[in-house]
Amino acid sequence: MSALALLGGPRTRHAPFPPYPVIGEAERRAVLEVLDEGRLSTFIASPGAQFLGGHRIRQFEQEFGEFHGARFAVAFNSATAALHAAVIGCGIAPGEEVIVPPYTFTSTATCALMHGAIPVFADVDEETFCLDPKALEAVISPRARAVIPVHLFGQPALMDELQQVARRHRLRVIEDCAQAPAATYKGTRVGVLGDCGVFSFQETKNLMTGEGGMLVTNDASIAEIARLVRNHGEAAVSPGEARSYKAEILGWNYRMTEFEAALGRCQLRQLPEQNRARQRLAAHLTRALGGLPGLRVPPLREGCEHVYYVYPLLYDASVWGIPRARFLEAVGAEGIPISGGYVKPLYLSPLYQERRAWAFRAYRGDVSYAEGICPVAERLHRETMLLIAVVRPPATEDDMDDIAAAIWKVWEHRKELT
Repeated sequence: MSALALLGGPRTRHAPFPPYPVIGEAERRAVLEVLDEGRLSTFIASPGAQFLGGHRIRQFEQEFGEFHGARFAVAFNSATAALHAAVIGCGIAPGEEVIVPPYTFTSTATCALMHGAIPVFADVDEETFCLDPKALEAVISPRARAVIPVHLFGQPALMDELQQVARRHRLRVIEDCAQAPAATYKGTRVGVLGDCGVFSFQETKNLMTGEGGMLVTNDASIAEIARLVRNHGEAAVSPGEARSYKAEILGWNYRMTEFEAALGRCQLRQLPEQNRARQRLAAHLTRALGGLPGLRVPPLREGCEHVYYVYPLLYDASVWGIPRARFLEAVGAEGIPISGGYVKPLYLSPLYQERRAWAFRAYRGDVSYAEGICPVAERLHRETMLLIAVVRPPATEDDMDDIAAAIWKVWEHRKELT
């Protein structure tokens, strides 16, 4: 192989990877139809539909709920808003504790703080990167009321084991499915395994509307509270009845627009094939990296369907003989987008280290946010995790071959990097 690009040799790849998201003619037509109609929000546009949304929003909710086998689906302007509504809908009170993994997007934890509850962090499993059931059990206190498993990177969490712990301690279960739309756990799509599930439609996601989110549940009470939360606390009125402007509970403006719903309906129809394309690309890349020492693809767990929001790898610096940072520098110089770790474990941010939220002022528990409380998550972030975010359509198997060629090239020249 030629010399490393980092050391003056030619790059493995010069062209950028295909852009994402995939936006086709169907999405363009759907958005133009909304503009042509001129009714963009429609939450208060007509009697009988007030604060239930326009017909596209209600159609998207119905189709999304049916797709996931849920009785109810409630659309939001973000998954963060839907998580906030889920905490309220599940009856968590200020000062109570919500257990979350630290290796996730910030909203998984801040949705508790938004309602005056306190996040408690439990470590993750090194094979799935999702919440470890044993770690969950270890942090449960008398104040614990809920747990939020995250199906990270598209891989379902260990739901049977987590549910067993939750049932023993009477914890509500809110699934964070932001990165795993249509992933399955033992034949069931994630989101309906717990009390409710939350999905994200931010533009990097497998199903995207630019921004947006959805809460699904089989619990009528959670669904009703979620609708109140997203609509300023106002209940929907009966057909022909005037809007009352009476707030039943404290609510917010968390409403989706018709634009997002129009995009979402198109994207939902394409989601199964889009996920299959991600799976084909991931399988191809896994084969191309097969036999490479010191780089491990986490195994696919039996009975689960992974939808590869991103493609994760585990790096062993002792085998490569170079630090992860040096490896990433070399692969990046070859023209391959690659990163190390995911987010820094959330409890290490100033929000938690310095208790920068009102919820902490009234809290009387003894939650710890000290470094070292979740050693697996800290090690993944600092030393072993690698992430490749271009293993998705419209990329091709040729693109995957370039990724593998660059990594193999760095392996062959690794001693020159010491």
